[in-house]
Amino acid sequence: MSAYVIVDIEITDPEGYARYKEMASDTVGRYGGRYVARGGRTEILEGDWKPARVVILEFESVDRARQWLESPEYRDARRLRHATARTNMIVVEGVQGR
Repeated sequence: MSAYVIVDIEITDPEGYARYKEMASDTVGRYGGRYVARGGRTEILEGDWKPARVVILEFESVDRARQWLESPEYRDARRLRHATARTNMIVVEGVQGR
């Protein structure tokens, strides 16, 4: 069942974060993931959530998303993201039979 990693990102170091994006992109593909949304225009429809930058990744499963997040290939990029941004991240399973 597909899974979606949803990240709300507040960038604190734009130059460092630009390097992070370059490093992270390749690792997502290596784990069979793809970007569904990557920092596009966000419009609040309901509630008080005010995300700064939203990224949505699709993987074949929650397990595969976790493998990517914890992978040696993503390790340095993840450290750089932690150094250049504040993030909230979740993974949610998609609808079965999609």
